[in-house]
Amino acid sequence: MSDSRTWLGVEPTHNPFRWVLPIDLGVCSGYGTLFGGAALGAAIVALEGTAGRPVVWATAHYLSFAPEGSVLDIDVVLAAEGNTTTQARATGHIGGSEIITVNAALGRRDYPDTYLHPVMPPVRPPEECPLRAATTTPGTISSRFESRMALLQAESAELAANDAAGLERRPGLIGPGRVGMWIRVPGLTDGSAAALAVLGDFVPMAISVALDAPTASNSLDNTIRVLNVQPTEWFLLDIQVEGVVTGFGHGMVRMFTPDGVLLAIGSQSAMVRKRT
Repeated sequence: MSDSRTWLGVEPTHNPFRWVLPIDLGVCSGYGTLFGGAALGAAIVALEGTAGRPVVWATAHYLSFAPEGSVLDIDVVLAAEGNTTTQARATGHIGGSEIITVNAALGRRDYPDTYLHPVMPPVRPPEECPLRAATTTPGTISSRFESRMALLQAESAELAANDAAGLERRPGLIGPGRVGMWIRVPGLTDGSAAALAVLGDFVPMAISVALDAPTASNSLDNTIRVLNVQPTEWFLLDIQVEGVVTGFGHGMVRMFTPDGVLLAIGSQSAMVRKRT
C-alpha cells in the first residue's frame, strides 16, 4: 500500500511552503491534462504537509488546464493559525499561469459527541456489481481505478420506488438522478483526505448516467468535507445529480466504506456538452 503523496507523485522542496507535482500520464484524464481530483488531492497533500494538521474541508477552483509533461508548483499560505484549527490556501501554477486555487480548513478538536445522518444506500457488494463500461486511455488515471456500477439490493425500498416511478433499471442508477459506483484503487487504500478528493471528482460521470446520454464535462470546482479517515479497499460513491441547466451540471457525492461508514461529502459544478 502506498500513501496518497506517493501515489500522486507529490514532492516536497527545500521550501516548506512549496511542493511540486510532476504531471505524468498517471494523473491525467483521457484529454492528456491533469485530472481535477488529482489536482485537489495534490494540494491537500501540500496543505497537510505544511500545516501539520489534517484537512477538514477544502474547495478547489479550477482555472486552467495543466498538460502532461509539465510540473505544477503548489504554494501554501497559512493565513490563520489557532490552537486547534488552521485556515490556509494553496495555489497551483505552471510558470505564470495559475491552474488551481484551493481554500481549506485543517485541524482536529477534542469534542466527545458524534452525529452522522446519511446512511449508505442498500446496494449489493462490489463483487456482485458489473464493471463500469467506459473507454479508458491506457496509462491515464482512470486506468488505475477499478470501478463497478452499483446495483440495489432486490428487496430495497429504493428499488420499489424506482419501479413505481417507471424508471428503466440501469446499472448504477439507484434513484432519480442518483448514481452509485464502487471504486478501488490498487495501492491507494489509506482513505486519506487526498485520496477522497481524487475519488470525489465523479459528478461529471454521474451526469452521463443520469441523462442516459454520452456527455463530456469540465469541472469548475470540487469541494471535499472530511468526516472520517480510515483505510479501506473499496469506496462506495453515492452521487446525486441535482440538476443540469443551460449547459451546467451540479451534484454532490457521499463516500462510504463497505460497512457503511461515511467518510466524506463532496460537491461539484461542471460545464456539460454532448460527446461527439
